[in-house]
Amino acid sequence: MDISLLTVLFIFTGAALAGLLGSLVGLGGGILIVPMLTLLFGLPIQYAIGASIIAVIATSSGAAAAYVRDHLTNIRIGMFLELATTTGAISGAFLAGLVAPALLGIIFGIILLISAVPLVCKIGEELPRGVINDRLANTLALASSYPDHRLKQEVPYQVTRTPLGFVMMYVAGLISGLLGIGSGTLKVLAMDTVMRLPLKVSTTTSNLMIGVTAAASAGIYFARGDVLPLVAAPVALGILLGALVGARLLQRMSNKALRILFVPVLVVVAFEMILKGMGIG
Repeated sequence: MDISLLTVLFIFTGAALAGLLGSLVGLGGGILIVPMLTLLFGLPIQYAIGASIIAVIATSSGAAAAYVRDHLTNIRIGMFLELATTTGAISGAFLAGLVAPALLGIIFGIILLISAVPLVCKIGEELPRGVINDRLANTLALASSYPDHRLKQEVPYQVTRTPLGFVMMYVAGLISGLLGIGSGTLKVLAMDTVMRLPLKVSTTTSNLMIGVTAAASAGIYFARGDVLPLVAAPVALGILLGALVGARLLQRMSNKALRILFVPVLVVVAFEMILKGMGIG
């Protein structure tokens, strides 16, 4: 496949924007990389997914380090839930070779639409209220606190419905391996909606997790020949740059602003991918 230098530069720019948005809301950038490469540059979806897997690892590497340094990420929760997502990612990567590309696009779009619903319903919430640790959260000492620079205070939080969150993480990993998106949407939803973590903790912990999940399935995509170096390289570099900038911006933003920022992007991309999968887009 011939790719011009100008196309590489456009891919790099688009990836930087995707990395910026992805790092802010914990979605890894893959959520925008796949539709960008398929809709704007006409790449077959299997190559777009291969590049997205590499992008997700780059996003996690760039943003996660900054978030851990700033004590926003809950490493204990991330490592516990990663047991489920890694297992799911390996399962999904094997299944990906058995599913038609058009169907992958439709599934991707539906996942995005579903992800937007809880964000809209809770768009005005700054911090969760009335959360009490469940037994497993107490046993594993998952509760913690984080410094919120915008609120200018240390925000303590607790964790509930931990077993259900663990099950959702397996499903998130399965989708990650299947679609190459890092499944940050479902990871954030599991932590924000089910386990009731503050959104900033959910997004930053998701950023830590998505790289591990993607790495678990990346080798399979390499072996299948779905990773094109001329696409994956500018995507990875652009995503990394955007993720580092996003990590700086997150500290100054409210949880409400994060939801308002990304819901329209989710909805538009979702419909475009569904139409593309149906042969209409």
